[in-house]
Amino acid sequence: MSLIGKEINDFKVQAFANGEFKEVSKADILGKWSVFVFYPADFTFVCPTELGDLADLYDEFQKISVNVYSVSTDTHFVHKAWHDASDTIKRIKYTMLGDPTAALAKDFEVYIEDEGLALRGSFIVNPEGQIVSYEVNSNNIGREASELLRKVQAAQFVAEHGDQVCPAKWHPGAETLKPSLDLVGKL
Repeated sequence: MSLIGKEINDFKVQAFANGEFKEVSKADILGKWSVFVFYPADFTFVCPTELGDLADLYDEFQKISVNVYSVSTDTHFVHKAWHDASDTIKRIKYTMLGDPTAALAKDFEVYIEDEGLALRGSFIVNPEGQIVSYEVNSNNIGREASELLRKVQAAQFVAEHGDQVCPAKWHPGAETLKPSLDLVGKL
């Protein structure tokens, strides 16, 4: 079953951001576009390449008013330890959510029960708290932040211009498609 349109459940987790611990809840994400990037664990091999790539584009996400949250089943304390130990993770300005109970990973359906880890899932959540786009990969396949940014831009465009759709490889400023009335609802 698809998660598109699913409203995420209430949550309250501890996080590490900008050198400090803080609490993040569903109330904090409502009214804003958000990206949740799940990954298996801190102190691993593929994860820092993805999180570093995301850190490199973080300012671009901020320019379009998108909050970015990385999420693993580690605690916020482990996120800080990783930040302190890794030059790549030190570059991160976005919020790192601790999910040791896997409440978020289960809600977004990326939890691997027998491993206690999350799959690599990227989720775009609209200001109403609903999932509008997502991608889930096997843990041995890394993701590219520029494609996630493009998808967020497309989701924002479609939300603002509901009568238009974004074709493959669409980027802001490119032509969109306007479905004819007989195709509406068949997309």
